[in-house]
Amino acid sequence: MTRLDPLTAPSLPASVAQPKYDRAQVKTGIVHLGLGAFHKAHQAVVYEAALDSGDLRWGVLGASLRSRGVRDQLSPQGSLYTVTVRDGADEQTRLIGALQGVLVAPEDPARLVEAMAAADTHIVTLTVTEKGYKLDPAAGALIHDDPELASDLKSLDKPKTAPGFIVAALAKRRAAGLKPFTTISCDNLPHNGTRLREAVLALAAHHDADLRDWIEAEATFPETMVDRIVPATEETDIGSLEARIGLADRAMVKTEPFTQWVIEDKFVGERPDFEKFGVQLTDAVAPWEAAKLRMLNGAHSGIAYLGGLAGIEFVHQFVALPAGRAFVEALWDEAQETLSPPPGLDLAAYRVALMQRFANSALNHRTRQIAMDGSQKLPQRLLAPIIKRLDQGKSVDALALAVAAWMRWQEGTDDSGAAYVVDDPLAPRTAGCAFLTAGGAVAGLLAIDAIFPLSLAEHAGFRRTLTGALAALRDKGARAMIEDRFG
Repeated sequence: MTRLDPLTAPSLPASVAQPKYDRAQVKTGIVHLGLGAFHKAHQAVVYEAALDSGDLRWGVLGASLRSRGVRDQLSPQGSLYTVTVRDGADEQTRLIGALQGVLVAPEDPARLVEAMAAADTHIVTLTVTEKGYKLDPAAGALIHDDPELASDLKSLDKPKTAPGFIVAALAKRRAAGLKPFTTISCDNLPHNGTRLREAVLALAAHHDADLRDWIEAEATFPETMVDRIVPATEETDIGSLEARIGLADRAMVKTEPFTQWVIEDKFVGERPDFEKFGVQLTDAVAPWEAAKLRMLNGAHSGIAYLGGLAGIEFVHQFVALPAGRAFVEALWDEAQETLSPPPGLDLAAYRVALMQRFANSALNHRTRQIAMDGSQKLPQRLLAPIIKRLDQGKSVDALALAVAAWMRWQEGTDDSGAAYVVDDPLAPRTAGCAFLTAGGAVAGLLAIDAIFPLSLAEHAGFRRTLTGALAALRDKGARAMIEDRFG
């Protein structure tokens, strides 16, 4: 096996697009926290386009806040990797050189802080998932009893959390007389910039009130919306790519043709010419964000839990079922009525495009991958449109079925009896409710205020709908349930 690296990359076939610039001349203008497949297939591709255009300020230093895995994949390859875009039988592969290196934060936190505080660093981006903000979903306050955050509250000499690294780096920049960097959350959660800003300001205030005031006055945290389906890379993907290009790329990512990035136009300093590379800058991200969360992500969650329970492995297999497709359309009918689409977003066309994306069999997007961290995702994906519809006196049958499927998922066995791990930060708590009667399970899970607001927990009609759906899922199984209702 010959590995992809800077020495072997020139031997790649002509079908693989290669960087047009000299990597040795690239400056590191961006630090990304939470380096993973999504960043490599989404934001890094934009930065690659900027570098290819001749603007060499936008190299990326990636950082893992926990695992060595991504670093250990990329380091032997000189931080090179490929992105393969799959659309049915068609595959297009591109070599990405924008990544300049990868740090593992726990190994040398001071080095990461120094990199973020460097004068050439203009932007810090994050994909750390909802858990990484260390904010209570219900109260919006810092989770003081989180062990990592507790360490950062005590001292920022060796930060452990994303907010901790940001505050420590901004403190260094302030002391050096530098402007703040622009901090951009790229996580799928509503008001992501505001949430990140609140976490950073709260942590800064705990250590230094003047620093907190300086960050509030000088730093910016734009809201964003990101969209691209990036399934987990599997060994078969690596083997297939090696057969095509003649080199082994252990850090490859696969994705779909569609990509979208909407950013609030609120930068504190230099930035790439984002518009030139397909990024939308706007004064109002929220309408774009709501459409994506409630339509794409909401449907994904419904597919994940119903499909996972039914033993359906991939998203494209779920929507290939007439009843599965009808369920998604019914969920969209409900969610769409809660949206105020921005100019330029045709919801009918958006739905057609989404279904085409879901049906892309080349992606092999696993339902169990989507099912992770459901307690963190439900509020914005499913509960927000449910609350709005209930306030308007409208039915929530399809949306509630998706929530009931999440409740059934907490039991840890699918409809065939096969066991799986409920991968969720609240799994110990949800497991305590999972095996009660349908009514008891619904009542217990609705009482978790980190997920369900009081207005839903006390809504008698919603509780009845959930209880009936959960009982039916247990009795019939998920596949029979959707076939009965939507077949």
